[in-house]
Amino acid sequence: MSDHIYKVVQLVGSSTVGVDDAVRNAIGRASQTLKNLRWFRVTDVRGNIEGGAVSHYQVTLEVGFTLEDSR
Repeated sequence: MSDHIYKVVQLVGSSTVGVDDAVRNAIGRASQTLKNLRWFRVTDVRGNIEGGAVSHYQVTLEVGFTLEDSR
């Protein structure tokens, strides 16, 4: 197994459907511009309430990706 060096970025995903959907939205969008995504960790969950019901979900993620070899 080779050694890996990871870069970590923070993302915020949102959804009107749920927390899982918010995570998938954030990772899906990040994967369009970041390469070698490897893992994520949810660090915060919050949402908006309208009319006594949950209307929107937001999640903050740390996402790790491996750096490309410069050799």
